[in-house]
Amino acid sequence: MDISRRNLFKMAGVAAMGAAVSQFNVAQAAKPKKILKLNAAPVVGSRNVTGTNYTGTAAKVYFTDKIDADHLIKLYNKINGEIFGKVAIKLHTGEPNGPNILPRDMVKAFQAQIPNSNIIETNTLYVGKRYTTEDHRETLRTNGWDFCDVDIMDADEGYVNFPVRGGFHLKEVAMGGHLVNYDSVIVLTHFKGHAMGGFGGSLKNIAIGMASGHVGKVQVHGYDSKKFGMPPLDVDWFDGTFPLKEHLMERMADSGKATCDYFGKRIVFLNVMRRMSVDCDCAGVRAAEPTMADVGILASTDILAIDQACCDLVWTATDSADLRERIESRHGLRQLSAMAEKGLGNPQYELISVD
Repeated sequence: MDISRRNLFKMAGVAAMGAAVSQFNVAQAAKPKKILKLNAAPVVGSRNVTGTNYTGTAAKVYFTDKIDADHLIKLYNKINGEIFGKVAIKLHTGEPNGPNILPRDMVKAFQAQIPNSNIIETNTLYVGKRYTTEDHRETLRTNGWDFCDVDIMDADEGYVNFPVRGGFHLKEVAMGGHLVNYDSVIVLTHFKGHAMGGFGGSLKNIAIGMASGHVGKVQVHGYDSKKFGMPPLDVDWFDGTFPLKEHLMERMADSGKATCDYFGKRIVFLNVMRRMSVDCDCAGVRAAEPTMADVGILASTDILAIDQACCDLVWTATDSADLRERIESRHGLRQLSAMAEKGLGNPQYELISVD
């Protein structure tokens, strides 16, 4: 869907003035599917979910308001037709004792249903408890991610360069070196806020989360390590040494495109809208307490459609003011329009209830 720059800023301005959003309307649809219609987030927006007609195709995004292992597995079974071989489950495993990370037992039950699978992660750019492989492994044990192998893909500083074809800013991104050992990827994301990105959805989970900690993440963040050196523990992410807002979102889209292009149909996405703090799981115990109620789980083969749908659900909710402010203040919705411009997915979708 093409949106002129003038209209983009017009819609963003409407949002800034506090345009009202409505509650769900359940469309009349043939069983067993229920297609939910809701108001869209105010930048890209899917015309389908606003209830108006659209031309062309619409991606399928499956939805449940039940957050448990059974429903996570049920949704996955709707989208797993191209998943085979050695399977990576990309999960944000979080800083030590983070209160908002995905429930360990739910993920354990989910992983047990996927043959030849394990969790994948990478080390961090910031100096914390996942900066080195040794500290990262200790954090994994602390948080209970010891029921299957967790592949820290850039252990020993290993990385592999993925090309970015037709990107905004990047020509290549250094991904965790072990990523090429996998045939398929399941992106299992805790949807929440993010200090720099505004929100962390499926795009953030692969764009930053798969990039090698000390090379790829430098590229994605646009950090000039030659000029500033590697960031210290108390780095100020907003002191002007990192490109932010639209520039960062575009670099994230570049990185996400590299991974999606590599895996093609062999990558699928599940977003869990639970304990949605304005802060990422990177914040650990410092994360702000969520002020928005849990929403549910979404699943799709389309990365743009699923992140768009989650943002639409946030904008529809009556208790989402804090999360909306975090997204708007960081210009986070540029993630969606950037993905649309680079053809990462379809902003038009059907939200299909499985309940």
